[in-house]
Amino acid sequence: MMSCQTNTSQTANTQSADSTAIIAVLDQQVKAWNNGSIDGFMQGYWHNAALKFIGKNGTRFNYDSVAANYKRHYHSAEKMGKLNFEDLSVFKLADQPKTYQVTGKWQIVSNQNSGGYFSLIFQEQSKAWKIVVDHTW
Repeated sequence: MMSCQTNTSQTANTQSADSTAIIAVLDQQVKAWNNGSIDGFMQGYWHNAALKFIGKNGTRFNYDSVAANYKRHYHSAEKMGKLNFEDLSVFKLADQPKTYQVTGKWQIVSNQNSGGYFSLIFQEQSKAWKIVVDHTW
């Protein structure tokens, strides 16, 4: 089985305090997911109506809509399986203060394995790093 934790020394392409803090958010999401907590996983997202999630079925706006969608599709620990992030890269977006793009690969190991890729936009919101745009496929 693949590791369920990210490794900051192997995955972040920069060693700045910002990228380390962003990777820590992703690590917490993995822990929450693997403990069966969608609410804990959602703590990595900006709790705002402007949150944007782009997936294979289109675009969703609003934290509550994104959380409800996760809960609808992953309503049990068996459905949630074990989450893993790999190949993470953190890039500072030029001319955007406290804004980074993170790309990587995700995998859920369960009775119906799934996986794909993601591109996230992180911004510092009230001294905490939050996902403001999530494009997962």
